[in-house]
Amino acid sequence: LSIKPKFAESIINGRKKYEFRKNAFSKKNIGRVYIYSTTPIKKVIGFFKISKIIEDKPINLWHHLKDEAGISEEDFFDYFKNREIGFALEIVEVEKFENPVDPKIMFPNFVPPQSFCYIKLGRAPGLR
Repeated sequence: LSIKPKFAESIINGRKKYEFRKNAFSKKNIGRVYIYSTTPIKKVIGFFKISKIIEDKPINLWHHLKDEAGISEEDFFDYFKNREIGFALEIVEVEKFENPVDPKIMFPNFVPPQSFCYIKLGRAPGLR
């Protein structure tokens, strides 16, 4: 997942318990979610597992999850502007990499995903 540095750090530090997305994953058997911290960091800084994915109206997501959202109300509703449905990924088992990984080392043609992309670990040296 591409995540802004301030939110990526909040996940790593345990303050952000949910990651919000406009779209759900089409694959259901996701083992780990690697955190790509966007500009200016531009590195994979760790990973987490998803306990569950909640699909609901943004107003309901905010009402139920705001205390563990790790995001301001203004940022939340700006993100979901004009959306009828949103998704909340419940974050568990967070692990921070001691040495963040430059994805271009593993994938020379790496382009940061707009939201997320799938990788196969057998093809990703340096990630475990």
